[in-house]
Amino acid sequence: MSAEQALSQTIEDMVDDRRGILAADESTPTIKKRFDAINLESTEETRRAYRQLLLTAPGLGEYICGVILFEETLGQKTDDGRPMPEVAWAQKIVPGIKVDKGTGPLEGAKGDLITFGLDGLGDRLDGYRTQGARFAKWREVYPVTQHNPSLPGRLANAEMLARYAATCQARGVVPIVEPEVLMDGDHDIDRCA
Repeated sequence: MSAEQALSQTIEDMVDDRRGILAADESTPTIKKRFDAINLESTEETRRAYRQLLLTAPGLGEYICGVILFEETLGQKTDDGRPMPEVAWAQKIVPGIKVDKGTGPLEGAKGDLITFGLDGLGDRLDGYRTQGARFAKWREVYPVTQHNPSLPGRLANAEMLARYAATCQARGVVPIVEPEVLMDGDHDIDRCA
């Protein structure tokens, strides 16, 4: 199957007026905070059991057409030995993967952030696709202040998103972009626009 055919098939499998995409791509520090709140130790096993519980919920596929997984989850298996992506497919849920590597300050654009993860992305996508991922998610973060996002910040992030999307498409992986405009601060609605 060509990359173009793979993209078309994934989109066809995911587009559904009645179902949504489940974001189950919590990082290890994020899931630790959630587990701490219920006095549960965050270990690879407890995280695996939690994700198994999510993906094996009866009828989940009636409401979910895609699931974004964290890298750790993509390689995990259920108690009966099935890979998590296979478990998702059993309910007609397309497995995907979070591929960005977090954010940091954008050099030369004070207050703006840039997302990391393009280095080695092509090879990682090849591996994720082999493990069953058919789409990928990349998150960009935009803090809003009197000076941000700046024009250099917006341009740098737009280029990053375009390069991410092109890399995904070349490998038959559907790219999903998540631009997150932070609500923090005292800016008004006009500044956000």
